[in-house]
Amino acid sequence: MVIFWANTELARNARASLQLSVGGTGSEGDVGEVAISLNVNGDSKECAAPPTMRLSAALRDILNLTSVKEGCCEGECGACTILLDGKPVNSCLVMVFQARGREIITVEGLLPETGLNSLQQAFLDEGAVQCGYCTPGMVMAAEGLLRINPNPDEADIRHALAGNICRCTGFETIVRAVSVEAAARREMEAGR
Repeated sequence: MVIFWANTELARNARASLQLSVGGTGSEGDVGEVAISLNVNGDSKECAAPPTMRLSAALRDILNLTSVKEGCCEGECGACTILLDGKPVNSCLVMVFQARGREIITVEGLLPETGLNSLQQAFLDEGAVQCGYCTPGMVMAAEGLLRINPNPDEADIRHALAGNICRCTGFETIVRAVSVEAAARREMEAGR
């Protein structure tokens, strides 16, 4: 993987940490931590993390946002999907320092004060959840779609979810859940 470092203080810290880990004064595997401020679910969160840490790991292991699953860590399964500046991304392919100053939304950020949000409820109502491992990533991919396309057809939904793998349900119930939620949102918008 090739990483292009900007000439910022954070990038200089990241380079210094990496130099420590490849023969500098640090011990083997010792990649120093840097303080990073993240905008997560509408709140500013501070964390100390190695700059080379995956965003998915920082969200899950440091900030305790357990909806973020690390499945393949190669961007193939979609279990770690979050919204980054409103767009679905595989958080395992983003280094934590790359998320600084950007808006991060996880499933926890979609929740009302109690219960499930309407998209999660549609997944439940349509039987689109079995083991649940992929569900948060599916929900975030669907949320990303519905934010830019409130009237998706089946092909749009399948395309938006193409990067997310479910081995339990098949995709029929998941596509139906997203379609039901899209219709409900359109109906709600028309009623305003």
